[in-house]
Order: sequence, then structure tokens, then C-alpha cells
Amino acid sequence: TKTEIKFDDEHTLYAILRAAIKHSLGQFNIAPVLDFEHESSLNTPYSYKDKAAKTPVIDVDRTFNPFEKETPVQKSGGMRKSFTKAPTADWESLYVGLESKGNKTQASYNEVSFESDTKSPEIFESQSDMDVTKTTYQLHHKYLVTTIKSGLVIIDQSRAHQRILYESFLENMTVNEAVSQQLLFPITLNFTPSEIEMLKKVKDSLEQTGFLFASIKKEQLIISGLPINVQESEVVIVLEQLLSDLDADVPDASFSAVDLMAQSMAKSLAIKTGQRLDEQEQNHLVNSLFACKEPTVTPTNKRIFITFQVDDIDKKFM
Repeated sequence: TKTEIKFDDEHTLYAILRAAIKHSLGQFNIAPVLDFEHESSLNTPYSYKDKAAKTPVIDVDRTFNPFEKETPVQKSGGMRKSFTKAPTADWESLYVGLESKGNKTQASYNEVSFESDTKSPEIFESQSDMDVTKTTYQLHHKYLVTTIKSGLVIIDQSRAHQRILYESFLENMTVNEAVSQQLLFPITLNFTPSEIEMLKKVKDSLEQTGFLFASIKKEQLIISGLPINVQESEVVIVLEQLLSDLDADVPDASFSAVDLMAQSMAKSLAIKTGQRLDEQEQNHLVNSLFACKEPTVTPTNKRIFITFQVDDIDKKFM
């Protein structure tokens, strides 16, 4: 039996049902998609529909030589170019005389002399002149001990990292253009009005190191970018250390301000005593230190490393 149901708003209900059915058919690829912009010339001809595909064959004229002279050939339609293959020597002639050469005795080959270059002197005449393989290890999570040809070097890891960061910051603020990392969510910090005024004075130098400021208000600072070697969790420490150093030692010149900022940021971001370093970090720290312009002292003129000569070690055992 069939029951006919009458709705008050038939048009709206029909549109809803039609849209739902059409969406379901299209979602599960039950109904084909009508493409009115399909190019019919790209369709496979009906006569070739059931034929097996043939492997394409490339015909190459192996006698063609682009360096041969072109010979014009008269044809009814005009002139055409043809290339004629030059006659090659008979292949049997290549083997003429080989038989007689093969009858040579081994003694004839022993008479052949070979030229040899004179031996050049070695760069390292003795084993002691060769570089000693450098091995680095950490002592009490505070010092790095590495070997040199003349003895041992003990490096303070925190002071060494201060020197590396100091020269990097100083170069960015005076020579190079620093690289900044954009923050997805800007950092909002609150300071006193006097601290905000101090930060405004060194704003240009901070931007040269990689800091980006969205706005500086009376008691609020919004940072939108940081130097690549400064983490978000370290921003407060860096700025508070900078404000403390600026308050304790007010610079009297622009270069002094830049130098003081580089010292302050290097001190707050340097590796701390007690931090464990893996072998790769140890080697990188040592290599970076001795690549600095002044690797012997920190920015505050404190000794970074001490050396023990082999002779000094020998005296300890006497």
C-alpha cells in the first residue's frame, strides 16, 4: 500500500531532501560527476579502446655526423640536405701486425723503464711534530679538560661561554645585522617607569642584537621578536640582568653602552656551573673559544683557562 502525505511547506522540505541525497551520493562517489568542460578530443577513439598498447620505437640514424659537409640534392620540391657516410677502413686491417707483436718475449717488456718523481720531503719529519688527537672531557660539570701537544688545558666552561657570547653580541651590535626570530604570541612584561626609561635609551642596541619591540608604554613592554640564541623563558632574566648592570655602571658613551649590554647578555645567557655537556657540546665550546679574538680572559678580565706543561707534570712526580 502507498500512503500519500501532504506537508505544509513542500518546496522547502523537497529542497532539503534533494540537497542531502545529492551530498551523500557525491561524498561516497556513487553518482558520476558531470564535467561540462571536458575536452572530447582527449578521449581514446572507440576503435582503439580494446587494442593493446604498443611499445614506442625510436628510429635513430646512426650514420649521421653533424660535422660532415652537407651535400645538396636536387629534388622536384626544391633543395634538400643529405648526409653521406664517409667510407671507413676495413675492419680486418685493424688486426694486421698484432700477431707479430704478440710473439714478443717477456724480456722485451722487462726492458721498459718508467719515470718516477723524486720523493718530496714529508711535512712532519718526526712523530712528535704531528698533531696530537684532542680529546675533551668534563670535570665536575664545571671545567673542560683537553689535551694539547705540550700538555693539558683546563677551561672554565661558564667563562668560556661568556667570551663566545660576548664577541658574538658585540659583532652583531657593531658590524653585522642580527637575525631575529618572530614570536607567535608576543611577550608582555611589566616594569617601573624608571626601568622603562632605561630600556628606551638602549632600545636601538637591543634591536641590533635581535630584539623586536611591538610597543613600549609607560609601565609595559611588548616584545614581538627575540635573538636566535635567546629563549622565551630567558627574556626576563636577560632584561633584569641588563637593568641591574646599567643601574650599577651607567655608561658615558655609546660604545660603552654597547659593550656593557654585550657583557650583561653574555653573563646571563652563558652556561652555568654544574651544567652537564655531551661530547659534541664540549668540542664545540672549545673550538669556538679558541676561534675568539681574545680567548684568554672574560669580558671582565677574568682568566678562562690554565695550562699544564708536560715538564711541570713531570716535576710533580720527582
